[in-house]
Amino acid sequence: MVTVDSYYDNTFEDPSRRAPLITGRLDFNGVTEQVAAPTEARKPPQAWYVVFTISTLLTLMLGGLIMHLLLKGVGVWGNNNPVYWGWPIVNFVFWVGIGHAGTLISAILFLFRQHWRTSINRAAEAMTIFAVICAGMFPGIHIGRVWSFYWLFPIPSEHLAMWPNFRSPLLWDVFAVSTYFTVSLLFWYMGMVPDLATFRDRATNKVKKLAYGIAALGWTGSARHWHRYEAAYTILAALATPLVLSVHTIVSFDFAISQLPGWHTTIFPPYFVAGAIFSGFAMVVTLLIPARALFGLKDIITVRHIENMNKIIILTGLIVGTAYTIEFFVAWYSGNNYEGFTFINRMMGPKWWAYFAMFSCNVFIPQLFWFKKIRTSMAWSMVICLLVNVGMWFERFVIVMSLERDFLPSSWAYFIPTWVDIGMFVGSFGLFLMLFCLFCRYLPLVAISEVKGTMEHYRHLPTGTPTSET
Repeated sequence: MVTVDSYYDNTFEDPSRRAPLITGRLDFNGVTEQVAAPTEARKPPQAWYVVFTISTLLTLMLGGLIMHLLLKGVGVWGNNNPVYWGWPIVNFVFWVGIGHAGTLISAILFLFRQHWRTSINRAAEAMTIFAVICAGMFPGIHIGRVWSFYWLFPIPSEHLAMWPNFRSPLLWDVFAVSTYFTVSLLFWYMGMVPDLATFRDRATNKVKKLAYGIAALGWTGSARHWHRYEAAYTILAALATPLVLSVHTIVSFDFAISQLPGWHTTIFPPYFVAGAIFSGFAMVVTLLIPARALFGLKDIITVRHIENMNKIIILTGLIVGTAYTIEFFVAWYSGNNYEGFTFINRMMGPKWWAYFAMFSCNVFIPQLFWFKKIRTSMAWSMVICLLVNVGMWFERFVIVMSLERDFLPSSWAYFIPTWVDIGMFVGSFGLFLMLFCLFCRYLPLVAISEVKGTMEHYRHLPTGTPTSET
C-alpha cells in the first residue's frame, strides 16, 4: 500500500494527476484533530465573536420588527396596489434558492460517487437547514392576520371562515418546503451521528460528553451500525434527490400558474431550479472561504473543492443567462403585445437599474471563472460569489416588481421599500449567520468519517495512477 508521504510526493511530481482532495500530509488522526479543534478549543477566534455578536444583534432587530409588524399591520411594508407581493415574497424565494446547494451536494453528488463532496457537504447541509428556516418565516408573516395561521391547514371543521384552496401553488409550497426541510434535517443529522460519537469519545467536559452522547444515539462503530447507517443514508439521499428539482419547481408555480404576462411561462420551473443551484453554490463558497481560514481547515477544504464549485457556478450561470435571453425571444416570437411590454418594461422601465444589476451579476461577472487563476483564487471567488448572490436577489426582485405596471396605466404604482422591509431583509441574514456561527462552534464543520473514506480510497491507488475524479 502506498504511504501518505509517497502519495503526496508522487501527486505533485506527476502533472497528469489531479490535485489531492486532502493536503498537508494528513493521516486519519490529523483529520480528526483539525475538525475537532474548533469545538474543543476553550475560546473560538476573535473574528467568530465579532460575527456572532453582529448577527445576534441583527436577529434581535428582526424579532423586534416582526413584533412591530404584528402590532401595526402589513401597512408598515411598502406593498401597494398593484404590488401586493413585496419584499417578503422576494426574500422567501431567495432563501429557498440558497438552500438548494446543500441537498444537491449531499444527495446527488453522493449517488454519483463524487468524492470531492465529502469536505463541503456538512457545511452545505447546515446552510440548507438555516436558509429554509429564514425562508419559511416570510410567508408566515406575509399572511397579514398571523393569529389565523391555522386557516392554512386542511382542518376538517365547519367553524373555519375560510377553506384552503388545494389547487393553489401557495398551498403546494407548504407541503413542498416542509417536506424538503424535514428530509434535509434528517439527512444532515444522520450524516453527523458517527462524528458526534467521535466528539463524545474525545470530550473532557461532562456536559459536552452527555450532550454529544445523547446526540450520537448510542453509536459504537460496530459493523452492524455502519451497515444500517450506510443503508439509511443511501435511502435518504434517494428521497432527497427529487426534492432538489421539485421544491423550486413548485416555488416557480407561484408565478407560472398565474395568468400574468411574463409570469405565465413554461420556462420558469427549469429556470428557477438552475438559478437556485447557482445561488446556493455561490453561498456555499461565500461561507466556506472564511470558515476554512478561520478554523484552520485549509488542508481539508482545499483549493480543488472551491474550484469544482466554481465550475458548477459557471455551468448554472450559463443556463440562467440562456433563460434570460429565451424569455425575450419567446415574448417577441409569440406576437403578444402584453408579453413583449412586460419584458421591455423590466429592462427599460422604472426598475431598469435592478434588471441590469441582475444581468451583470448573474451572466457577465461569473464568466471570469473561465480563467483558472481566478477560479482558484480565494479573494476573487469570494467577490464573484457575493456578487452572484446580489444578482440572484435582484432577479427575484425584478420578477415581483414587474407587478408595478399592470393592464391599466391609471393603476400603475412605483414600489418603494420602507425601513421595515429593509430591516427584515438584513435581519434575516443575521439569523442565518447566527445559526451558522453556532454550528461552526459546536458541531463538526466537516464530515470526518466521509473524508477518511475518501482518503482511504486514494491511499489504495497505485502510485502514478490517474484518478477518474471530476
